[in-house]
Amino acid sequence: MEHAPQDAGAVGAQGAVAGRRARRFVVGGCVLVVLVVVAVLAYWLGGGGGDGGVAAPGPSATPTPSATLTVPDLYKRAGPSVVVIQAGKSLGTGVIAADDGTILTAHHVVKGTKDVTLTFADGTKTTAVVASANPKRDVATLKPAKLPEIVVPATLGGAVAVGAPVVAIGNPLGLAYSVSSGVVSGLNRTTEKGDLSGLIQFDASVNPGSSGGPLLDARGLVIGIVVSIADPGGDEAFAGIAFAVPIGVALGGGEGDGPPGDGPLI
Repeated sequence: MEHAPQDAGAVGAQGAVAGRRARRFVVGGCVLVVLVVVAVLAYWLGGGGGDGGVAAPGPSATPTPSATLTVPDLYKRAGPSVVVIQAGKSLGTGVIAADDGTILTAHHVVKGTKDVTLTFADGTKTTAVVASANPKRDVATLKPAKLPEIVVPATLGGAVAVGAPVVAIGNPLGLAYSVSSGVVSGLNRTTEKGDLSGLIQFDASVNPGSSGGPLLDARGLVIGIVVSIADPGGDEAFAGIAFAVPIGVALGGGEGDGPPGDGPLI
């Protein structure tokens, strides 16, 4: 049977309509795919999918322990842990190192005297006895006879890197709770006379009375105990070079023998 030929115009019109329908179908299909993908992602991120249905962690408004602090913030955080020490005629500094109020300081501050008086940050005054000493490392611990109403131990430990910012808090020349800042200048240093070694060198200003105080990193962690300065002029004046016993070494010290440091101790 012969078929009647179709009008060319009609064929063209039908093709155009079919093309538009195909394009609409393709576009509509793409939109549908996108919506499905968005829905799946929302489901997973909202905690409805994944192993065990555990939600993905979101951002936290609480600062992380790795966050660096300004110097005022460091002082506010660590200041309550710092203690002023009067040992006979010697002035020094200490830091609360444990919940029971044990204080870490420099051995030469309390060497040769039983008359040790402490002043805590809240103004509480009490006597103390030397609980342990390591003259070779120039560190000692003190046991207070009385504790303040609120004991605030420092957070100890932290990595040390050359160039990293540091803050020292102490009692230089009797100026209690003085703060200075600088950087780690070097590691594994030895004092001029070789009496102390393995020290942290830093350039935050310290002077007589600063010994035993904490050296803090930018997170407020105690990374060292201040013990000495370089003294090229022989006048016990700060020359831009100071030393601290690394906190790991200080904590590892117990009863020690041998001579105490005879360098420019502060």
